Amino acid sequence: MKKIISWVALVLVFVCFISFSTLEIKDLDVISVQAKESDELKAPKYIFMFIGDGMSQVQVNAAQIYKGTTMSNGTELSLLSFTKFPVTGLLTTQNAETFVPDSASTATALSSGIKTNSGVLGLTPDKTKETETIAEKMKAAGKKVGIVTSVTLNHATPAAYYAHVPHRGEYYEIAKQLANSNFDYFGGGGLLQPTGKNQTEKDAFQIIKEAGYEILDTKEEILALTNDAGKVYALSPVLQDNRALPYQIDQQEGDLDLADFVRKGIDVLSGNEGFFMMVESGKIDWSCHANDAMTTINEVLGFEEAINVAIDFSTKHPEETLILVTGDHETGGMSIGYAATGYETTFKLLEKQKMSYIAFDELIKTKKSENPQLTFEEVLPLIEENFGLVVTKDNDRKSLKNNPLILTDFELAKLKASFKESMKPAKHRSEDEKSQLLYGGYEPLSVTLTHILNNKAGIGWTTYAHTGAPVAIYAMGAEAELFGGFYDNTEVYDKLLEVTNLNGCED
Repeated sequence: MKKIISWVALVLVFVCFISFSTLEIKDLDVISVQAKESDELKAPKYIFMFIGDGMSQVQVNAAQIYKGTTMSNGTELSLLSFTKFPVTGLLTTQNAETFVPDSASTATALSSGIKTNSGVLGLTPDKTKETETIAEKMKAAGKKVGIVTSVTLNHATPAAYYAHVPHRGEYYEIAKQLANSNFDYFGGGGLLQPTGKNQTEKDAFQIIKEAGYEILDTKEEILALTNDAGKVYALSPVLQDNRALPYQIDQQEGDLDLADFVRKGIDVLSGNEGFFMMVESGKIDWSCHANDAMTTINEVLGFEEAINVAIDFSTKHPEETLILVTGDHETGGMSIGYAATGYETTFKLLEKQKMSYIAFDELIKTKKSENPQLTFEEVLPLIEENFGLVVTKDNDRKSLKNNPLILTDFELAKLKASFKESMKPAKHRSEDEKSQLLYGGYEPLSVTLTHILNNKAGIGWTTYAHTGAPVAIYAMGAEAELFGGFYDNTEVYDKLLEVTNLNGCED
């Protein structure tokens, strides 16, 4: 009898095991959701959405390796603060038409929860229906809203949170929609085409003022901002390429950086209502497009400083704050590892770079205007000063092992060819396949310099555009656990609706 009971019990266990093991993933998701429904979600009062444009795990880890190796001279990582968040997920990034998406479509996915086409902002793929962004929903629910970026405020990523246009290049229309957004705080760079494509339209800054915004463009005014301010556009008094904040590597002492604009955003937005703040580090993307690793690493480290401001804020409101950090897509096909260096990495060499590619472009442009007959030999001291790369006599090549910054014959030939190309007027430069692969439309000399230094350090690149790599999402604070796992980028929006109890507020 005992044997019969034992066999029956064993069969029951086996049946239960088989039943459970044949559950599909969607069934497990249902179980998880049903278990969650019994717990009332406590909506976070303060939400930070940080987006590193062009930032995937490689850009993050490159910054960690650089910090670790420069501090320890070993192979230890120095973990960035947000990589220590208790919840980590992974997002797919394809849009409605391609697995290599652009910022307009990916930012729309994050802000609005839909797949759309490249170049489209806040509209369905057929461009017939507007989305309602998470920022717009939060504003309608009584929260204050802030948009911060290191690039222009009418660029694709920030615009995806307040604008709805068929193409991201409609900068003037986007600027007008910024004025009409009624959001409480804009901070960072300037505006592209503020008087329209043909420079014949009414100044968008005037339209923004007439919409009730105070535009502040001095450091003193911006740092004096408090919670008593009305609607504010805090415009950096120092701008670099395309009206963006200067790259971190190029900033001078006293310049306002992304962290400063986050800090002042908190001051403006704080109150009983709570707030939603989207913060973009846009020049991670720009430096990756240009294949400039050291500039990229500095941008990621500057991004970390901005995130640290939110982390400090959360220590005062630990149960009311949610912080999310992610990227919209990967840029450049950056790799830790390069064909000619095999398994070796020497990130410490990157310390020799003292300025970004764009700042070096400006330096050479100035030198060329002063001396139209500028020679390669006259530029070599500038190369050594700003990138650490040096030329020796042929019989000194044996010292290459002791000094990896010495240019090999192959590297020197590439550099001379790029200098020759850079000295030509732009309209006379080669546009063949070889030139596109070597320079990607960037200034030939500067992009060749960054390639050589990057490669010596053990960093490679595959493209001057974006890639289809997934991106990580890091979460801490109220309801952060919902953001773990592997899922599509559109679901970030869905999860934000859930945690804010706004999922019943669809159009």
